[in-house]
Amino acid sequence: MSPDEILLDCEERMEKAAHLFQTQMQGLRTGRATAGLVDSIRVEAYGSPTPIKQVANISVPEPQQIVIRPYDNSLLSAIAKGIQASDVGLAPNSDGRVIRLNVPPLSTERRRQLVSRLKELAEEARVSIRNVRRDSNKHIDTAEKGKTISEDERDSLKEEVQNLTKTYEAKVNDLASTKEKEVMEE
Repeated sequence: MSPDEILLDCEERMEKAAHLFQTQMQGLRTGRATAGLVDSIRVEAYGSPTPIKQVANISVPEPQQIVIRPYDNSLLSAIAKGIQASDVGLAPNSDGRVIRLNVPPLSTERRRQLVSRLKELAEEARVSIRNVRRDSNKHIDTAEKGKTISEDERDSLKEEVQNLTKTYEAKVNDLASTKEKEVMEE
């Protein structure tokens, strides 16, 4: 791999790790209703597990309520079962056309649990970023041993990889602290 390819691959993989963390955070409840709470739930539709957002329109008409309107009314019970089977912790209320999910306010204990889960997810993202750094440094060392780059180039590339690592770790930390404040506010 050329030095540019190594850096590009490193940056792309670190960006993916940070994006995955951001996506995982959307599924954490904050006491406010968001479509992200139910986006990843899979329902049995047409013989295969399908993400709920592909079979229904999800809207948030009120701060404490999510409304799920299926494109096909025959999927109403399958969507309700999928929500009950998920770990979201919300009870679906169906009126025959739509499903309403009322999001209750969070207790202080539940908020602390969510913050600890958030910290676990953030640490997983940081570990992924560090693993990308390790892989990139291996590629750099291999390129230097193969005489395709000099020692000076190796050192400057490793420094750039370290700067990318710091940048993406800071991004993850910022996202986590913002979400933590959001979860802890009453």
